[in-house]
Amino acid sequence: MHWPEDVAARYRAAGYWRAETFGRMLGDLAARYGSRPALVDGASGARWSFRDLDERADRLAAGLHAFGVRRGDRVVVQLPNVPEFYQVCFALFRIGAWPVFALPAHRSAEISYFCEFTEAVAYICPDEEHRGLAPDTPALVLGQLPEADPVELPEPSPGDVAFLQLSGGSTGLPKLIPRTHDDYIYSFRASAEICELTPDSVYLCALPAAHNFPMSSPGVFGALSAGAASVMAPDPSPGTCFPLVERERVTITALVPPLALVWLDAAANGGHDLSSLEVLQVGGAKFSAEAAKRVGPELGCTLQQVFGMAEGLVNYTRLDDPEEVVVSTQGRPISPDDEILIVDDDDRETDHGHLLTRGPYTIRGYWRAEEHNKIAFTPDGFYRTGDIVRRRPDGYLVVEGRAKDQINRGGDKIAAEEIENHLLAHPAIHDASVVAVPDPYLGERSCAYLICKGEAPAKGELRAFLRDRGIAAFKIPDRFEFVDAFPQTAVGKVSKRHLRERT
Repeated sequence: MHWPEDVAARYRAAGYWRAETFGRMLGDLAARYGSRPALVDGASGARWSFRDLDERADRLAAGLHAFGVRRGDRVVVQLPNVPEFYQVCFALFRIGAWPVFALPAHRSAEISYFCEFTEAVAYICPDEEHRGLAPDTPALVLGQLPEADPVELPEPSPGDVAFLQLSGGSTGLPKLIPRTHDDYIYSFRASAEICELTPDSVYLCALPAAHNFPMSSPGVFGALSAGAASVMAPDPSPGTCFPLVERERVTITALVPPLALVWLDAAANGGHDLSSLEVLQVGGAKFSAEAAKRVGPELGCTLQQVFGMAEGLVNYTRLDDPEEVVVSTQGRPISPDDEILIVDDDDRETDHGHLLTRGPYTIRGYWRAEEHNKIAFTPDGFYRTGDIVRRRPDGYLVVEGRAKDQINRGGDKIAAEEIENHLLAHPAIHDASVVAVPDPYLGERSCAYLICKGEAPAKGELRAFLRDRGIAAFKIPDRFEFVDAFPQTAVGKVSKRHLRERT
């Protein structure tokens, strides 16, 4: 799970890893920026300074420690876009406990799994209604979090795991991604530099805060590291965000492609002053060149394409890149030591094929997934991303698609196998195969091909069945198709390629 010591030493010598922890970083930022705004609640307008965040994190760390949370413990965190999200993060970081970041859309199937698999000692949730999603884990509700007078707590090591993120996953439930203080702090600090953040920048956190993109690319962590304020938007709609851009003079934000299209259409109607917006980042899924060309003329800001993954590697177009590069590529890596390897199906090097990577902020293994790691990583530490890319002579990457059995529904990743397993639990379903189908708005939607044991159930019944199994709403297939048999490959496996071609 950790980098080889000689590799780690090289990253330290290069200055990527500065032997710093999240807790110490926040203390230093509070001392430097004091009363400057760090976080703004988009709903209430409440403003937290850097000093406020530091002191609130200290008090919550003491309260959680008194509650029984200790170094190395796992705590599942499922919170909306509010300043308290980051208070919880830094409190757990100071204890040395590991947040396990769940998304707001997750329901009982996912939350109970995260709690059980990680042996979580607590589940921090937004309200009383969420308590029941993990009935066997002590729940702490936002607004009732325990606080106490600050106490001295031993600082974790910079090389320790800081938190667990969720993989997009292509098999079953998400794998857990261990990120260390060293590697993650480097990734968002370098991102903040690439995005040219200053203390006068204002970042709008429009996407769910637990996503890697609005957390670190450069995200709220990157904004904090630069002394900039972050505005926490309750939702990413133009109706919510445009007034926040105008009121708070937002300079940079991040969206997935479907939301970017909604913003572009809404901006044409006018009504709000968006002139402060300097940079719109778009990532999480492929952004078409035609849509990319609209950003400058219609929003009056610079487009920055972002292509990355919670496992590590992040690519950016640079703010001074020519338009052709910005609209037609997904950027180039953060670090000079991001190693990019592109191979064909037989692992022979090429410039158009499967993307593999390793570097100073790309993990060397999923947490507690020894068998899967043998497949997902090469013996010499390259991560098999599952993306199909083309590398241009200038080093910029163009994303062509996915090799993994995964649907990217507007930036929300769906593991086909997980949904197939839920469908197979229905008494009328003999076999199930879930595939991605093209969609002009979301990029991809999901389609479930089903072989039934007898009469096919109503599609509404299938949707209700999946909802009752407690899965996130975005995972429920957009389409259901009933077939007598699945096409097969030459070796007798289900040919998902032929299923996709049917749609």
